[in-house]
Amino acid sequence: MSPLASGPQGPDTLRPLLTTVLDALRDGAAARGGPLPAGGPEAVAARLRAAAGEILPERGDEDALRTLVHAFAEGAADPADPLCTAHLHCPPLAVATAADLAASALNPSLDSWDQAPAASELEALVTAALAAQVYATASLPNAKRAPTEGDALVTTGGTESNQLALLLARETQGRTQLVCAADAHHSLRRATWLLGLPEPVTVPAPTGTMDPAALDQALTQLHSPRNSLIVAATAGTTDAGLIDPLPDIADLCETHGARLHVDAAYGGGLLFSDRHRPKLDGITRAHTVTLDLHKLGWQPIAAGLLAVRDPHDLDALAHRADYLNADDDTEAGLPDLLGRSLRTTRRPDILKIAVTLKTLGRQGLGALVDQVCARATEFAELIHEHPRFELHDRPTISTVLFRPADATDDTVAAVRRTLLTQGRAVLGRARLDNRLWLKATLLNPHTGPGDLAALLKLVEGHTAR
Repeated sequence: MSPLASGPQGPDTLRPLLTTVLDALRDGAAARGGPLPAGGPEAVAARLRAAAGEILPERGDEDALRTLVHAFAEGAADPADPLCTAHLHCPPLAVATAADLAASALNPSLDSWDQAPAASELEALVTAALAAQVYATASLPNAKRAPTEGDALVTTGGTESNQLALLLARETQGRTQLVCAADAHHSLRRATWLLGLPEPVTVPAPTGTMDPAALDQALTQLHSPRNSLIVAATAGTTDAGLIDPLPDIADLCETHGARLHVDAAYGGGLLFSDRHRPKLDGITRAHTVTLDLHKLGWQPIAAGLLAVRDPHDLDALAHRADYLNADDDTEAGLPDLLGRSLRTTRRPDILKIAVTLKTLGRQGLGALVDQVCARATEFAELIHEHPRFELHDRPTISTVLFRPADATDDTVAAVRRTLLTQGRAVLGRARLDNRLWLKATLLNPHTGPGDLAALLKLVEGHTAR
């Protein structure tokens, strides 16, 4: 009979399996030999198929764990490699990953208290603490009301958080029209489709951030007693890591009676840093804020949150299922968890977040944020001083856009794909100013100046061919 991961024998059962997994991870990474498996999609798929063999054999294979973890690691993109910089894809902290193992072994489900007694309380504590990071000094619009520390929900990431933000806006203020910048995250437009909202109104972002004058004009034109408005600002754009002028946008939202949402999936991690938090001035005035700790929080996926300034906005999510939150159980004091998510079954992603916050503290997390931002500044300076490269701009957070000087867009795209196919480096791409740029998003605090120089040398070598 197959042993179980939890129960009295669970730890003893897991211990030798963990050794197998760790050995396979080490050997798989060694076989990969770089940030990405070499050969491109067809070669990687062929190696994986050869290692996996028959996925559902008639009889089981006792070496399946070692074999598949090895193949999984050999064919992985490793965000801990300093030359893996394409996306908002962070290397997770070891302590967070270890905590996630405990969550998987115990397997609580946060859809009713009797499935997750401690996890539900831990989630309440952590979400309150993180909401306070956003809203501790915020006051609600009515000056007679007391300051609020808000609340937060755990989500799977920015896409779910943005969808929830628009849902709460619709349920709070009725028919809602989204106004966002041209470079807002695609999930916002998708959410309007999912929620049956009108097509979003797009405001120009000529410098990469929302133009307040254009926003003012759009809000003036859209004003109607039949149409409520929500403006979605961005704190950390996907392409360049730019931050919209939040104070100006908040002023305009108050003037025009519009609700404000800030998508800080990327930039929200700046809240932990005393040095960089001022870049988010104005965020406390948002009705809702998207945060992703699997970006500048170094968590295993998934670790998203939606912070709300007014906890009463969450009343719209109230839902009743007698087998999970019967009225008499709730009246007797059993916590009601169904109103804490649109999902029913939910894994306890809060444990890894809680362990990280308590282990590192705000200063420890802030130091990691400061490190990756400093590395981005160093990389930008290296590019700026190099005669064969062009820098798009100084980084706002930790994203650097650059391209070989005088190269065509086709050359830029080809260099990126060549490095991917060879497994040498993982760079992203972004189209700004009608040109294609290579994108390095630095999220690894262990990346050093030598790694940055090596990355630039790789690009230079392939451009010259």
